[in-house]
Amino acid sequence: MTGYLKQTLRQIFEQIPVQVFSDIPDVYISGISIDSRQTRNGDLFVALEGGSVDGHQYIAAVERMGAAAVVGMKPKPEGVTLPYIQVENTRPALAWLSAAFYRFPARHLTMIGVTGTDGKTTTSNIIYQILLAAGIRAGIISTVNAVIGDEILDTGFHVTTPEAPDVQLYLARMVAAGLTHVVLETTSHGWAQDRVTACDFDYGVVTNITHEHLDYHGSYENYRAAKGRLFSGLAESHPKEGMGNRAAILNQDDSSYDYLNSITQVEKISYGLNSSARVWADEIESTPSGMQFKVNSRLGSFPVKSKLVGNFNVSNCLAAIALTVDAMGLSTQAAANGIANLPGVAGRMEIIDKGQPFTAIVDFAHTPNALKRALETARTLTGGRVIAVFGSAGLRDREKRRMMAEVSAELADISILTAEDPRTESLDGIL
Repeated sequence: MTGYLKQTLRQIFEQIPVQVFSDIPDVYISGISIDSRQTRNGDLFVALEGGSVDGHQYIAAVERMGAAAVVGMKPKPEGVTLPYIQVENTRPALAWLSAAFYRFPARHLTMIGVTGTDGKTTTSNIIYQILLAAGIRAGIISTVNAVIGDEILDTGFHVTTPEAPDVQLYLARMVAAGLTHVVLETTSHGWAQDRVTACDFDYGVVTNITHEHLDYHGSYENYRAAKGRLFSGLAESHPKEGMGNRAAILNQDDSSYDYLNSITQVEKISYGLNSSARVWADEIESTPSGMQFKVNSRLGSFPVKSKLVGNFNVSNCLAAIALTVDAMGLSTQAAANGIANLPGVAGRMEIIDKGQPFTAIVDFAHTPNALKRALETARTLTGGRVIAVFGSAGLRDREKRRMMAEVSAELADISILTAEDPRTESLDGIL
């Protein structure tokens, strides 16, 4: 991305809403780094404070590695000769610096943000397939990978949104590749840590907001508010040439609906499984190989067939249809074709067939609600027993452990509790 290297720090800071408490040097930077081990000659190093690591401790190390300057939120350490810019908070500063370094790529794209507790990855992929079916040059950034044309990039540890420099790099590469639309899966950590700040979203989609990550956010209200930033920020996105009305796609069946509806200042489109929603479904038929249903909206009714299983995936499809057909004005045929084209999503109600005399399904059901929906779906796929095998991660939300066990005890015939990355916590203690 050499076309993005001809800006000085002073030029970059002049373009962004970041409060600075020191002079800004007029030096060129060749990249942005948050990991001292990966800092290269000419990089700007941004010192982040994390739960266990403080980037300010590594300023001397990045100076030896040839960093051009450092941005931090503490006073300049003694003995450091590098140009040092002190800001109020390095998290949002990192996002704005990354966006400005790559010339604000989101302002040249139609940005679609997808958030929620469960179903984000599946819904993002459904939307992506509909855009492709409509002939739109689209990309996707999910917790699984980033797809830029024919190129598929690993986005790292597959549980959260990539860091801001990576997000902005992917967006810049999409602009360079001639893409026009991007589907960006956003997590609560991604919002709370400003990883998707400066992404100038045009559309926001929510699947649901249920019990998760309360160890990090402290309360359900804080967790919900983090995800709500996608919707409250839609009205503040940077104006884009040729961009129509922005819109929020809200799940009327979910408890988050009233809250998100109240904080959203752009057009709101509801979806759900009953006729009170603006986009809704009926005549739902499910089989082990997929499902079909009828979609009803202000633009008429049309049939949909999908290889996905589970009624919760009807809701995910409705979210995608509310966005692409109702909000964006794409054809119902493109929506139906895109959904039919999606073979499934790895690790999301994925049926594993090795010729065994039973059905095996893998699902990323790491919350009480997701496990409940997975087991309810499994019950419809067999006349035999449902055996659940699951665990709960260490050093994370402890409250959900008993809730997941309760769900499994109620809905499965046999529950097998096992390890799911206990980290440094005792596995016996978790179980």
